[in-house]
Amino acid sequence: MTTATVLTIKQLHDDTGPLIRRAGASLRPVPVTDRGKEVAIITNRSQLRPVARKRTILPEYAAIMAEASNTDIQAALDEDRGKH
Repeated sequence: MTTATVLTIKQLHDDTGPLIRRAGASLRPVPVTDRGKEVAIITNRSQLRPVARKRTILPEYAAIMAEASNTDIQAALDEDRGKH
């Protein structure tokens, strides 16, 4: 197994299990290269930061929800289904 801090795709292909275990045990990310260009990084999951999503409520959705809060849900469902 290689002790390099950068892996080539060939090295990863040839020795996947031990290389992944080594990267998982390490606190440093291990770059993977393809013909000298970095294409991926293997890292211990504990080193990943959660991605905070920024969500925006569309005005149309807000209007529908505001209207729905003033409506009897069962009556709205019955109306949609054609029941009166």
